[in-house]
Amino acid sequence: MAPSARGPFEALADPNRRAILRLLRQGSLTAGEVAAAFELTRPTLSHHFKVLESAGLVRSEKRGTHVVYTLQSNVLEDLASELLELTASVKAATRRKGKA
Repeated sequence: MAPSARGPFEALADPNRRAILRLLRQGSLTAGEVAAAFELTRPTLSHHFKVLESAGLVRSEKRGTHVVYTLQSNVLEDLASELLELTASVKAATRRKGKA
């Protein structure tokens, strides 16, 4: 699924979704395996999966009767890189202002 215009930053704003991503760092898991780690209703968990998938942060794959979710670490790496670049440019601009 292609990332939505809402983007990954909005998806990362929710602590439950960040916790799901941390869990998926261990490897691909079925929806049931993820559900066992949280005190969330299945509809709520399904909503979180949809948001994460539409943001491009996870990929889902149907395997038999199960849906397996996989972390898209390359997207997170790109986000981290963007944030580091933004931080560096803000720091540089602040230094230039301080010298003016």
